[in-house]
Amino acid sequence: MIEGKAVHEKSQSIPNEKPSLRIAIFGVGLIGGSLALCWKGKPGLTVVGHSVNAASVDKYLALGVVDEATTSMEEAAAGADVIVLCVPVGMLDDYLQRLSELPLKPGCIITDVGSTKASVVNYAESLKLSGAVFIGGHPMAGSERSGVEAATPDLYENAFYVLTPSKGTPPEAIERLEELLRWTRANIVKIEAGLHDDIVGAISHLPHIIAVALVNQIAGYNESNDLYRRLAAGGFRDITRIASSDPYIWRDILLGNRDVLLKLLADWRGEIAAFERLLEEREGAGIVERFSDAGRFRDNLPERRKGMITSLHECYVDVPDQPGIVGRIATELGQARINLSNLHIIESREDVPGVLRLSFRHGEDLERAVELLRALQYSVYF
Repeated sequence: MIEGKAVHEKSQSIPNEKPSLRIAIFGVGLIGGSLALCWKGKPGLTVVGHSVNAASVDKYLALGVVDEATTSMEEAAAGADVIVLCVPVGMLDDYLQRLSELPLKPGCIITDVGSTKASVVNYAESLKLSGAVFIGGHPMAGSERSGVEAATPDLYENAFYVLTPSKGTPPEAIERLEELLRWTRANIVKIEAGLHDDIVGAISHLPHIIAVALVNQIAGYNESNDLYRRLAAGGFRDITRIASSDPYIWRDILLGNRDVLLKLLADWRGEIAAFERLLEEREGAGIVERFSDAGRFRDNLPERRKGMITSLHECYVDVPDQPGIVGRIATELGQARINLSNLHIIESREDVPGVLRLSFRHGEDLERAVELLRALQYSVYF
């Protein structure tokens, strides 16, 4: 196979119906693959996947995620009505530059899924995109799993999908993209790119930095006493789990939103300084007030809205130290068609009940599991 040539032709088509809209997706992983599954097989839509890796192209087709796939950027973009860039944030400028050099279909809409918007919108505006229109996009949903194998058409349902059109973006192009995105069943929100970066920086990027800094702080203490690691379970593990995110992806995200994060970190230092003062001056009432204010705000956050940070759906089960008990619980859940994403044995020794941590991808699965296990007389708690 010659690199840069198409390696597959159409694998599926809608019988007796000529496709009216051609969608090219560059980077068919979790995000791009989930978009592809929202559109594949829908009337009048043809989905083309692109990867520079021939093995990935084979995988896209074998999994039935796309209608066509190719290693050629030119062939993927040729005749496309919509191009979706689902590549890492640090690669977006390069892909836009290459697309600007291709003869794109007049009126073609180019969008992306990056979690920073101002930089890519500004760069797109500096290019001549051969009659194409760029509209920044950011689906605010994700999963603890990655890769095209984890793709699902339900990923975006009830999530926010942010679009950041510029002042000069033709309204007709925005309407066409919104219509296409309705297949995702997401809630579409249109805001200015800079405002997007301010908000997402505060609710996602800053928490990731704080989690990483906190874990590294405790890791430093652990170098002289392994009890820090051994005792850092339960709540510490849960509130810092986002520190395990892909470091290279987050390098690009944080550098892409650098100016916003520098301001947010300055504000964060102010919050920490306020707590320092409360502790130094032994102001118990002030501590109560800070916790109360935080609790009121958090209690009013949407319960079931998907967001930037993947929700954690877990419960704990006390089980007797008996052979086969873990297998029996897993079997009961499986027979009830409850999708268990992870099972971890926290403790199991003589005279002490074992504790299982059960993780689920969806809140509905967690609720059904709790109801089932309690009906089977297991002690279940959160």
